[in-house]
Amino acid sequence: MPQDTQLIYADRIGHFYARQFGLPPMAGRLLGYLFVCDSPQQSIDQLSDALLASRSAVTGAVKLLESYRMVRRTRMAGDRVDRVGLCPVSDQPQHFDSAVHKEHAALFREGLALLADAPPERLVPLQEKIALAEFLTERLPGLLDEWRVRRDELRTGAPSTTPTTPTTPSTPIA
Repeated sequence: MPQDTQLIYADRIGHFYARQFGLPPMAGRLLGYLFVCDSPQQSIDQLSDALLASRSAVTGAVKLLESYRMVRRTRMAGDRVDRVGLCPVSDQPQHFDSAVHKEHAALFREGLALLADAPPERLVPLQEKIALAEFLTERLPGLLDEWRVRRDELRTGAPSTTPTTPTTPSTPIA
């Protein structure tokens, strides 16, 4: 059985992911628990018992987190159950996917076209959304590269010899 402190931490992570990213609290709780549990690989039954949750709630959370490549299931030869653990190579690329922001910009441009006859002040929110989406589309690939360099440094304990792209302040929209 997990320590109370582990469950409290798992609940805090669950609330954070629900509030910030719209994940179901159970998915966040599962993720939080996997960060701190004693055995890094656990069966659905073990997770269900530890989190005081139904098997179906845990299974649904596992499926969702698998789709984000945050956890993965493994099964050893001869084992009858899957083991669930954190995905060790997850970059969480959904946070760095510039294609999402490119699509956002296109959708915002469609909205802007609908307001062709509107007064200029009515256009400002969409213009700003377009500018932000284009900014993120441009910058996220470089940030992902920088993160990978830093992650590799953390894993090896040695500074990387690969230069990172310096960040420059953005120009405000006039």
